[in-house]
Amino acid sequence: MKWSELSIHTTQDAVEPISNILHEAGASGVVIEDVFDLTKERAQVYGEIYQLNPKDYPEEGVIVKAYLPVNSFLNDTIDGIKEAINNLISYDIDLGKNTFAVHEVNEEDWATAWKKYYHPISISDRFTIVPSWEEYEVKSSDELIIELDPGMAFGTGTHPTTVMCIRALEKVVKSTDRVIDVGTGSGVLSIAAAKLGSTNIEAYDLDDVAVRSAIENVVLNKVDDVIKVGQGNLLQGIEGPFQVVVANLLAEIILRFVDDVFNVLEPGGTFISSGIIGAKQEDIENELKRVGFEVKEVLHLEDWVAIIAKKPEQGM
Repeated sequence: MKWSELSIHTTQDAVEPISNILHEAGASGVVIEDVFDLTKERAQVYGEIYQLNPKDYPEEGVIVKAYLPVNSFLNDTIDGIKEAINNLISYDIDLGKNTFAVHEVNEEDWATAWKKYYHPISISDRFTIVPSWEEYEVKSSDELIIELDPGMAFGTGTHPTTVMCIRALEKVVKSTDRVIDVGTGSGVLSIAAAKLGSTNIEAYDLDDVAVRSAIENVVLNKVDDVIKVGQGNLLQGIEGPFQVVVANLLAEIILRFVDDVFNVLEPGGTFISSGIIGAKQEDIENELKRVGFEVKEVLHLEDWVAIIAKKPEQGM
């Protein structure tokens, strides 16, 4: 099968919204080539990146690549993507060079080639992400393993926003907690909650490809008895109470449903939100406080933040 590789030269700030646009347009895979990954110093051992080849990266900025099937609608799809990306300027998102390039590739050339860069990665004191196709020996009795096959369209579980969500879950999840993962993607956050002891977890995503990917990963990790995966739009039609809501989404999307999160959480419940670029932190915190949340902790990793907020106990 022939696929079209669409490359967009942009900035780090624009990576998340552009990736979202590409997924919504039907992209069957996204690759992010950020020149900063080649030179940045890491203050800790978690999330180490291996075997990076400078020839794969731009001299500056970020290249986001998406893969679209070659069909009679391809040109219209690409035109729609360009228009949606250009509209990001209205949200004060710096698009950088914002140049596009398109060429055809064979499915076998890209669907597996990226795997050579993906190895077991320790992302916290307890969690290690292990690709489903690699052998891995547990290093300690306290280590928690998440096996992951991201598929062609979802992340490897090592993006800073995912890492921070997992670290936040480590801080708050108890075995008695009912947890909901909004916009589950590969299902990695739900799996982490299950590994931490929760036995009542719901995971939803609007994208049916994400739902299938999450189901496969939940089964792979043998936690399908405690995680219910389904298709859904944010918290529409969801009834609480939950003790924990986790959402790794764009800041603009989080702002839309903070009220709904507050309503489905029990008093004293926790909302973990990420996918938030540093420049949007104040907007999210202000909205959380407006609704009635108490911001308890803000985690930082690279240019991203995750926020742990609590719904007050009754009578407080």
